[in-house]
Amino acid sequence: MPNMPMGFRPFLHPLHGLLLAFPVALFTFALLTDIAYLQTAEIQWSNFSSWLIVGALLAGGLVLIWSIFLTIAARHRAHRQPSLIYAVLIAIMWAAGLVNAFQHSQDAWSSVGVTGLILSIISAVFALVASWVAHRTVRETGR
Repeated sequence: MPNMPMGFRPFLHPLHGLLLAFPVALFTFALLTDIAYLQTAEIQWSNFSSWLIVGALLAGGLVLIWSIFLTIAARHRAHRQPSLIYAVLIAIMWAAGLVNAFQHSQDAWSSVGVTGLILSIISAVFALVASWVAHRTVRETGR
């Protein structure tokens, strides 16, 4: 970050940011494939959604574990609140994604429907908001 003052660094470790990109992209594309399924009733779109959600849950689980450790390791009072907010957003994203995976495991129209679409929206929105919070937060290094 070129315009960042001395003594400050990004909230996320680069590897953590890379892992976070997977749930953001995969939950968002799962939402798009759910919409495509509702428009066309082509079952393959529901299959795509299921696989995208599983991938997002795998990467999201790693992000969730990392965010919990980040919250526990927060030493500075100013850094504790953003890390806690971030961890809660990731936990909600992951929980909604898990319920969505169970929803998508059902047969035919009931696999997506309104409930599946709402869960996909929640997962995607929380992934995007968590990413925004993580990339907007800067912590002081103490130098």
